[in-house]
Amino acid sequence: MRTLLAAFAATTILAGAAQATTVYPLDRATILVGSPFDFKVELNKQVKPEDVKITVNGQDYKTVLGGEAQFVELEKGKEDKALGSALLLRGLKISTPGAYKVEVAAGDETKSVTWNVYETAAQPKAKNIIFLLGDGLSVAHRTAARIMSKGMTEGKANGRLNMDDLDRMAFIGTSSTNAVSTDSANTMSAYMTGHKTAVNALGVYADRTPASLDDPRVETFAEALRRTSKKSIGIVATAEVEDATPAAVVSHTRNRNDKADVVGMLLDVKPEVLLGGGSAYFLGKEVAGSKRKDNQDYIKLFQDAGYKLATDKNELAANASAEGNLLGLFHTGNMDVTLDREFLKKGTVDKFPNQPGLVEMTKVALDRLSKNPDGFFLMVEGSSIDKMSHPLDWDRAVIETIEFDQAIGVAREFQKAHPDTLIVVTGDHTHGVSIIGTVDDEKPGTEMREKVGTYAEAGFPNYKDENGDGYPDRVDVSRRLFLSANNGPDHYETFRPKLDGPFVPAVQNEKKEYVANEQYKDVPGAVFVQGNLPKSSESGVHAVDDVVLQSAGPGSEEFHGYMEQSDVYRVLADTFALGAKQTN
Repeated sequence: MRTLLAAFAATTILAGAAQATTVYPLDRATILVGSPFDFKVELNKQVKPEDVKITVNGQDYKTVLGGEAQFVELEKGKEDKALGSALLLRGLKISTPGAYKVEVAAGDETKSVTWNVYETAAQPKAKNIIFLLGDGLSVAHRTAARIMSKGMTEGKANGRLNMDDLDRMAFIGTSSTNAVSTDSANTMSAYMTGHKTAVNALGVYADRTPASLDDPRVETFAEALRRTSKKSIGIVATAEVEDATPAAVVSHTRNRNDKADVVGMLLDVKPEVLLGGGSAYFLGKEVAGSKRKDNQDYIKLFQDAGYKLATDKNELAANASAEGNLLGLFHTGNMDVTLDREFLKKGTVDKFPNQPGLVEMTKVALDRLSKNPDGFFLMVEGSSIDKMSHPLDWDRAVIETIEFDQAIGVAREFQKAHPDTLIVVTGDHTHGVSIIGTVDDEKPGTEMREKVGTYAEAGFPNYKDENGDGYPDRVDVSRRLFLSANNGPDHYETFRPKLDGPFVPAVQNEKKEYVANEQYKDVPGAVFVQGNLPKSSESGVHAVDDVVLQSAGPGSEEFHGYMEQSDVYRVLADTFALGAKQTN
């Protein structure tokens, strides 16, 4: 038996060595007919060009793919480390659908991958698509938002969220190409390109070279629209407009932190409506608050390109019905969350006192985009569901979910008047959070953990919405939901909403380790919670759980069962017939 196992292990090792070559696009990639993509072969040894043989469906690759190949005899990595030879072709297109088997051989290195090139419907199914993404949106966020917003009596919800009535559903897998876990960049990139990629990557396959802007590119949904249609494009987010989710609509970079470069990519594509935070990356480095390393004034460049500028909710309202493109930048960084912006006036509201919310921005975007007789694609992100879930600030995260759902309500109202609109609602990834029960201040004693109610002792929370705005009048009610994460750093659980500002669970010590923030140590009844993540982690992390996608309208029938995020792109492309069979 040991001999057999040893022989098997040796065979496996040799097979692994022989299959060391990497080919982009990766095996099982799905590619839209006519959609430009870059092709790259990475070898682990230095070879000469004549030593490399590449075939596609048995023919020389040049015959099938065309293009002008760039051969790099020796690619180098960090610290000038030799990596091996490479071959690169940029901007290829395949016009005939089918399976394409790519085989590479160079000495003892071999690799075989198969791509599926697909067509779409011959005619569009919808005129418009509204793609609403709750960043980090998990089932617990939805449940908590429903209970906080609508209430519950005798185990039945007293009302429904707007997302509850979207009738077509699917479970969506979120894993990246290099890990089972994931981030907002590669997840949204998969939605927006039809290609899965690595953590932190946008619109590229993450290759081995250190440079972040030269990796093999794939076409984004916005670029496909510019190539094939006259439709308008809108991007709305409460994060910086250069952040991972909005950036993925247009961008190509291995590193989501290339935010100054993303601004240039946004200008290249020129979405008709661009609303959110992040003005710091539009300002030249000499301007106070700028995060650029050059003196490019992108606000002026956008204005020179015909954009009207709005910097607060009044200017946004004034531009709601104006002609031309609209750039709205309402914060130098991420916009303040709803709980702080609208109710507590915390965070940076004193510096940016007149920020619009997601609902206002969505209304304006729809009003502007719907003027195009050819239709539009609008991406709306509820950005801070995620940004408040990382620091375990569940009240803020849930209030963000309610705001996101109200933006879905705006989309649903638009759809009623424009039934030729597909609405898609999903998350990019989840968080490891669940509703455990309630915290009841009326229970006797001073120990807050003894006030946690589970099972029958949980009862129901006593949030109220007496003004009917869809938000609880207070989050610090006497019996409130108790949400808990399954991961996090060392921290103090206070069992209370953080009314003084967003929660900061952990801070760095002199050893550069994250330790529990003692700011919360003396909160009456606070409990030290030992973390279960490495001490380099300052916050909770994403979960690998599937996300739930819901949809309604023409094209929504294609969402069902289990799908990869890259499959969602195919439905969007099919809805707009972006890869229709060419008859001429």
